[in-house]
Amino acid sequence: MSNLPKKNEEYGTREYWDKRYEQEPEDATFDWFKKYADVAHLIHDAIPEKSAKILMLGCGNSTLSEDMYDNGYKNIVNIDYSPVVISQMSSRHRGRRPEMECKFMDIRDLQFEDGSFDVAVDKGTMDAMMTANGDVWASNKNDPPQRVVEDCTKEVNEVVRVLRKGSGTFLYLTFGQPHFRRRYLAREGASLEIKQIGDAFHYYLYILRT
Repeated sequence: MSNLPKKNEEYGTREYWDKRYEQEPEDATFDWFKKYADVAHLIHDAIPEKSAKILMLGCGNSTLSEDMYDNGYKNIVNIDYSPVVISQMSSRHRGRRPEMECKFMDIRDLQFEDGSFDVAVDKGTMDAMMTANGDVWASNKNDPPQRVVEDCTKEVNEVVRVLRKGSGTFLYLTFGQPHFRRRYLAREGASLEIKQIGDAFHYYLYILRT
């Protein structure tokens, strides 16, 4: 049975993801965009300290966390608003990756103290929220729905809040071009670096330093 939604806007709903994770095998994995091996060199440059405390935003059942953990980044906290996938991820990593944490949480309302993390990572999570009007390319339009603007702004505001001031880093991997994404990421007092990835089809790594 296909796990693709009937409408693209379902990507932005908890109901779709809960149902999908319930129907998939518990060892199933899915990664938006690039795999860790494709961007490891960029991540190493952005996170030189393997001891950094890392927040994985909307982890799903991606292998990004486990690949980073196995590569030495042991201090990772995964969050997702699907309790189904958080239960699955907790079971998957409990024995093999005991230092990794998995928590049920909404990226727009982070339940962490200010300045709790060195790094936050979003690989496709914000993009899923941008499918609100049914157009998978809506995130590349100049006039997104107000709900999209509010949700994405809340995410970035919360991320900036929980990152350590003066040394925090937010990594965001997406296909969204800079003139469409910059509006959500630009923050006073923070620097934004953008790296283009790929040849035929471009992805972008946004690096926001607080």
